[in-house]
Amino acid sequence: MMQSLAVYCGSATPADPVYIDAARAVGHGLAERGITTVYGGGRLGLMGAVADAALAAGGKVIGIIPEALVGAEVAHKGCTELHVVKNMHERKQAFTDLSDGFINLPGGVGTMDEMWEAISWAQLGYHSKPVGILNIAGYYDHLIAFNAHMADVGFIRAAHKNILIVAEQLPDLLAKMEAYVPHKTIFQMKADDL
Repeated sequence: MMQSLAVYCGSATPADPVYIDAARAVGHGLAERGITTVYGGGRLGLMGAVADAALAAGGKVIGIIPEALVGAEVAHKGCTELHVVKNMHERKQAFTDLSDGFINLPGGVGTMDEMWEAISWAQLGYHSKPVGILNIAGYYDHLIAFNAHMADVGFIRAAHKNILIVAEQLPDLLAKMEAYVPHKTIFQMKADDL
């Protein structure tokens, strides 16, 4: 059972309220299920919306934020726990160490970096945790199609093509993530399998 999930999402606030509303619903939904939210520690954008909603619903929120962003005054001081780390590498390692899986909401370059690293580490065998995308308002349609294209061309091995779990509603995504069965990792394979 998943007791904590890393939530990757943007620190921006897009004009369309569908994204902030969905972020709030995720924070509330995780707290309602007793799942700890582990996230980037920011108070702005979707990040802040997830954290605020989880906290308002009585949930536990663990923020992981680099020193430089604390200095920029974007840290969420209301988190249950706020871990200040030296850099992005330490931040992503802490996400992996403190969570039972990863949920990706809409975001930009930083969110993509975190998501692809979680998938890459799963392929390799650094973790065996589920990696999910909540495809809000079709935001990830092109990325999902590109992921399928990489598998079709052969750059994602057959054993790894289902690492990325996709749903449009949080209950569906959580159910799929709970049912996730880890695959054979690259570290477990021999050269002939690769």
